[in-house]
Amino acid sequence: MTRTYLPGVIAMAAIVVASNVLVQFLILDGLLTWGAFTYPFAFLVTDLMNRLYGVAAARRVVFAGFIVGVVCSLIGSQIMLQGDGYTYAAVPLRIAVGSGIAFLIAQLTDVAVFDRIRAGSWWRAPLVSSVIGSALDTALFFSIAFSQSISVFGGTADADINWAWDSVPLLLSGPEAPLWVTLALADWMVKMAIALIALIPFRLIVSWAKGTSTQS
Repeated sequence: MTRTYLPGVIAMAAIVVASNVLVQFLILDGLLTWGAFTYPFAFLVTDLMNRLYGVAAARRVVFAGFIVGVVCSLIGSQIMLQGDGYTYAAVPLRIAVGSGIAFLIAQLTDVAVFDRIRAGSWWRAPLVSSVIGSALDTALFFSIAFSQSISVFGGTADADINWAWDSVPLLLSGPEAPLWVTLALADWMVKMAIALIALIPFRLIVSWAKGTSTQS
């Protein structure tokens, strides 16, 4: 891994670790978590690496970010915090595992889709790949991290995230459903919005990088 890719690796690892912590903090009456606003930028990092350095470089950054992110998340799972009379892990085991699996599959899918349509309009590859990757990431992460039907992690791990099993109106106004389902749907909506917003920094950074390369 060269210094060229180091900023991408650091950015990816920081996003994953921060999101694993922030996903535990609800906002907007339980409609979203703070993690919904940080994690989508992982796709921006991947797409920038793909556009600037190619598909092989993007995959290397994904794998490096995955390893660093998972290691940091697993360390976080051993750090205990206190609040509201409870003691809990900074990063619960199920969230760490769900994040790692969803991250790797969704990001590699993003890389493959981006590379397949990279020759089109400048916005097409980052937008389409981010939309597909985000949908896959949301489905995998929230199912593994919070679904009550997945019980392979054991009672202790389930207890750390069972707050997400509470029954609430879907998206605050629909039929009753587990809280994590509302969080997943709201998270996906935010990812779609950020995928559009991220086109702006994507365009600016790519143009700046190409201009710098031309001058040098």
